[in-house]
Amino acid sequence: MPDYARPQTLTDALRLMGRGRVSVLAGGTDLYPGAGAALAGAVVDLTGVPELCGLQTGHGLRIGAATSWTAIAEADLPPALRALQQAAWQIGGRQIQNAGTIGGNLCNASPAADGVPPLMALGAKVELASAQGTRRLALEAFLQGPRRTALSPGEVVTAILIPESGLQGRSAFVKLGARSHLVISIAMVAARVVVQAGRVVDATVAVGACSPVAVRLPAVEAALRGATVAEALDRVQAADVTVALAPIDDVRATAAYRLAAATELVRRAVAGALA
Repeated sequence: MPDYARPQTLTDALRLMGRGRVSVLAGGTDLYPGAGAALAGAVVDLTGVPELCGLQTGHGLRIGAATSWTAIAEADLPPALRALQQAAWQIGGRQIQNAGTIGGNLCNASPAADGVPPLMALGAKVELASAQGTRRLALEAFLQGPRRTALSPGEVVTAILIPESGLQGRSAFVKLGARSHLVISIAMVAARVVVQAGRVVDATVAVGACSPVAVRLPAVEAALRGATVAEALDRVQAADVTVALAPIDDVRATAAYRLAAATELVRRAVAGALA
């Protein structure tokens, strides 16, 4: 097989994936900077496969893995997807948003991947395909640690699947960095709330960059359910936020700072979703 291939069908892509050591290209904004002087093995570029691109509605939302962040940010989507679109506008600069893809963001498996908390708040699943067939995993099961995923040899991410329940309500994404744009997150939060008759009937909250992988906050979610809109922010308690997190000290922030910031960001994200 050549050093570089850009298949036009998923069948051809999966056939190429089975031929020895292969690097998957889905935009290249993480692959090339991380490769150093050279890539090992052949490169299979998935951006030419039509079924891996675009957004499709019907029984939820299907986002092709090779869909760019710009396409997601500019799509006409329900208010529940607002957090994902807000994250899309903050992933790098315009050039990165044009080239980078949602599937590549997940497969890179960075603890600070901005796309992950909004997808977790939507209850997203990841669709995987290989020559042996197709399977689906919850996003939480797909992401196994820093730079580690559940991908098997010869397997690619084909789509991100949002269930119908994830399209309900409104959401918001809040990110903290050393500056407002073009920065890796110190902490970030996505929150989605469903309000009926002035009360929160469902809530999902996810925090990124404060653990080896982004995590949901079940205690916060439980506290929010049943609250009136006026009560909701008071239901967000620091202990319920921090118990689920395991931040580290690094060049961007200390673990203690991240824990304190996460609580404030959760309140801001919930407020944004309720607004």
